[in-house]
Amino acid sequence: MNKLELQPAHELWQQYQPKKAKYAFNAKSIEDARNWQKEARQAFAETLGFQDFSAALDVEVLERTDKGSYTREKILLRTAEHSLMPVYLLIPKNVPKPLPTVLAFHGHGYGVKDIVSIWEDGTDRDGTDGIYKDFALELCKQGFAVAAPEISCFGERQTDFSYLKIGQNAPTSCMHAAMLASHLGGSISGIRVRDSRRLIDYLETRNEFDTSRLGSMGLSGGGMVSMFTTCVDERIKACVISGYFSPFKHSIHAMHHCGCNYVHNLHQFGEIYDLAGLIAPRPLFVEAGTHDPIFPIEAVKSSVAETKDIYSMFSAEKNLHTDYFQGRHRIEATQAYPFLKAVL
Repeated sequence: MNKLELQPAHELWQQYQPKKAKYAFNAKSIEDARNWQKEARQAFAETLGFQDFSAALDVEVLERTDKGSYTREKILLRTAEHSLMPVYLLIPKNVPKPLPTVLAFHGHGYGVKDIVSIWEDGTDRDGTDGIYKDFALELCKQGFAVAAPEISCFGERQTDFSYLKIGQNAPTSCMHAAMLASHLGGSISGIRVRDSRRLIDYLETRNEFDTSRLGSMGLSGGGMVSMFTTCVDERIKACVISGYFSPFKHSIHAMHHCGCNYVHNLHQFGEIYDLAGLIAPRPLFVEAGTHDPIFPIEAVKSSVAETKDIYSMFSAEKNLHTDYFQGRHRIEATQAYPFLKAVL
């Protein structure tokens, strides 16, 4: 008896064959690659689900704060018929407009406030804290206009489970929304990508933001949103992925991760580096900590090597950049900021 066959994952791993996936990157010419991108991008958007843009853009300005060298706005953006998203807009002062713009995506934690230098209780802080290092604010200091959305399931966008009775455990907003989204044929990643694309639609209506020079940046779950949105929406010209770019097999399927990482039928697109082919030949920057416990560094390096082969099909190897810094699961960005400046 093979005792491995008692384990359900053993059976499932035998079916895990990314090289044979329907939309794996197998192009042999630049023409093949471009045709693959067109077909796979549409299929990926459909697989993510919830890519509905029928609701009219509706925006309410909640606050506008003069922060000395920049203005911080908080807006409430309607992204779907029944969906509202808080967004912080950080706009440098006393510089010509429009400005190169970066979408800044937080990951797990207490939400978007943690990347714009605001504590959980809503009070401003002086100095950086935690794994995010206020990177949205730092991007603003670097001269970018920044749009930092509250990702679905965090901060003000958590589900209220107060209706539950004694003895019932409240799930996390991420897990609950992920299961419900899957039940409805989509994914919470799809909602986050749709929300991000609607945010781009809104930025196009503002004269402070130069969306022809649009980048994205995120850590961990925010790295996923940065990557997936860039895969689907070609308006994003450059992408920074921090603490995420590992083969699915060696990260989200190898250890505990939040349910919001899982997309039904994502296997059709092979591995994470195949999806990176949807970004090529646009500039892509991957940073990873050498001691990141949930996105192992050697796995990240293997993804980058596969991605480099894909970028070579577009004669764009020079557009793929990395920083493997000594550290754990966090933003580093010492090379990411200059990268974004150079390409945007």
